[in-house]
Amino acid sequence: MTAPVESGIQADIASSLTALEDESIHILREVMGSFERPVLLFSGGKDSAVVLRLAEKACWPGRVPFPVMHIDTGHNFGEVIAFRDRRVAELGVRLLVASVQHSIDTGRAHERPGQSRNRLQTVTLRDAIAQHRFDAVIGGARRDEEKARAKERIFSVRDESGQWDPRNQRPELWQLYNPRLAPEEHMRVFPLSNWTELDIWRYAEREKLDLPELYYAHVRDVFRRDGMLMALTPWTQPAAGETVTKQMVRYRTVGDVTCTAAIASDAATVADIIAETATTHLTERGATRADDRTGESAMEDRKREGYF
Repeated sequence: MTAPVESGIQADIASSLTALEDESIHILREVMGSFERPVLLFSGGKDSAVVLRLAEKACWPGRVPFPVMHIDTGHNFGEVIAFRDRRVAELGVRLLVASVQHSIDTGRAHERPGQSRNRLQTVTLRDAIAQHRFDAVIGGARRDEEKARAKERIFSVRDESGQWDPRNQRPELWQLYNPRLAPEEHMRVFPLSNWTELDIWRYAEREKLDLPELYYAHVRDVFRRDGMLMALTPWTQPAAGETVTKQMVRYRTVGDVTCTAAIASDAATVADIIAETATTHLTERGATRADDRTGESAMEDRKREGYF
């Protein structure tokens, strides 16, 4: 490939990232202008880290005026929680932590032995929205992650139970969004809807974003279960016939330890990850999230219940 062609490709990538950034900042400013009590969901993962950076830019030179909230399963990667706390402290934003363990202790959610707490986050999220009277909840979901996410609008109305009805969505022509809500409804807003995993990493490179070390290749104790590499943790222990080995791995997505798997990888820098991501044929959720393997409609079923 000649230098002028390479230069042209890089220019196209830069232009595309700027267009995506502009669209997302526009969406965030629409939220701030349309809703009284927004909140940004911040797990410490790469997508929520990008949304937080975009919110920072949308509010510049002021500070982000709304809180960020983490729905905490209690089964987290320590590196992610450390990053979450560090990033929040840097920006001086208010952090709310809604605890799945509290939902279990108070009888609002019921844990089943051997099953992930991931699905229980729905109850905790709905309760937190009601408690704080949030009217807009900003999330980092992208349409390329999963087909149910691909169906959802950028401004997605949820009913009084937090449920999503895919048959009752509003048109979004010419970047015009309808923020009207009936009593007890709230809006889920997805500024990264039109981004891809590759866009996220290219933006991280451009912005020199700090991200959890889990995303970069490192040696970890893992064992194989259902074709996935699970980390050895207090909540994920090998069963009979499952052998723990040390492998060079990284994570494409981070969530509850019990349902988030690693991939074998030597990608230790953002540039390495961009090159790796550009050649993969599996989305990060399809490759590494056990909770999305329970059925063809697993994600859509959870979203109907009020999931992110």
